[in-house]
Amino acid sequence: MTKTKRTGGMVLGILFIGLCVSFLRLSQFGVDPFSAMNLGISGFIGWSFGTWQLLVNAIILVVVFFQARSCIGAGTIINMVFVGYIADFICYVANDVVQIQMNLPLRILALLLAQLMASMGVALYMVADMGIAPYDSVAIIIEKLTHQKIPFHKARILSDVVVVIIGIIFATASGAGIWSVVGIGTIINACFNGPLIQFFKTKLERFYL
Repeated sequence: MTKTKRTGGMVLGILFIGLCVSFLRLSQFGVDPFSAMNLGISGFIGWSFGTWQLLVNAIILVVVFFQARSCIGAGTIINMVFVGYIADFICYVANDVVQIQMNLPLRILALLLAQLMASMGVALYMVADMGIAPYDSVAIIIEKLTHQKIPFHKARILSDVVVVIIGIIFATASGAGIWSVVGIGTIINACFNGPLIQFFKTKLERFYL
């Protein structure tokens, strides 16, 4: 695989993840599990979503450094810095600048596109092998620590469920309510993202080879 292909895959994957988060927020069907946690906590403490997500990624990165150092690369840093802000910017443009009225068909379309971009985005920058987001490394660490008794796709579902529960706790404590961060989109993402990432990763590996 050429460096140009790897870099392109990494950048496109990160862009897809940012779009996924923003589309899920616009759909109002709930965000992805990791964002659910970060939206819940950032709302509770009064920080912007992008800034809090950057801090949490930095904390997880420390764990990744000691447990799965091979997952760290240029893509890791770019993902940490830009995904949250990409999501904030797109939501700002859609809600405040363009003022799109998200009717039910548009919300459903946004939800479907978000799920596709979520799994495709992660698969793209995993195959590019230039570093992945700290949170995406969590499932790899679980797989490693359990000696593959819990495979990646199941480890991803496990980690997603845990962060959703944390998001619910903080959203409830802030008074925003669980539906401000969790919805059918969150459940779909938590249940299907791991298997779909594995599916797209397999297909992309064949393409890149």
